[in-house]
Amino acid sequence: MTTHPTYDQLIDLPAYVEQPVPMPFEDINGHLNVRHYIGIASEGLDESLVEVGIPQMWPLSHGHACFTAEHHVTYLNELRTGDTMSARVRLLGRSERAAHVLIYLLDETHQQVACVVEEIFLHIDLETRRTAPWPDDVAAKLDARVAEHASLPFPADTSGSLALR
Repeated sequence: MTTHPTYDQLIDLPAYVEQPVPMPFEDINGHLNVRHYIGIASEGLDESLVEVGIPQMWPLSHGHACFTAEHHVTYLNELRTGDTMSARVRLLGRSERAAHVLIYLLDETHQQVACVVEEIFLHIDLETRRTAPWPDDVAAKLDARVAEHASLPFPADTSGSLALR
């Protein structure tokens, strides 16, 4: 059984894309539409990667990019229009050309975990549009972040369906 961390355990991780849920993101069921959970998680991951040497403009400035290979999404609690949400990122590991991450979408209004997005993303050389080894400086910063996150005082429970190869 997967036991996800609690809001209180995750709150000390940096918050990314902190914002209220806008009305246009709501679906007919009265909560955040599924497609926006992935988009918000992706934005949170992108913001967090700036800190490890992957700027938002990496494709234009360096000819490199990160492409998503796989997602696993677990919905735990609804996010509704007006609720404040944030993304918290835990980097689990990296290989020569990929990284494994958990992105937690928090409902700041009700102080609960709304969603967990597990992802494998790849380093891409945009000239060849193929995977490539991480640049040395980025690899070192990714490794440091993985070590930092490995020391968090709660387990990094994953779906078991994604892994680095």
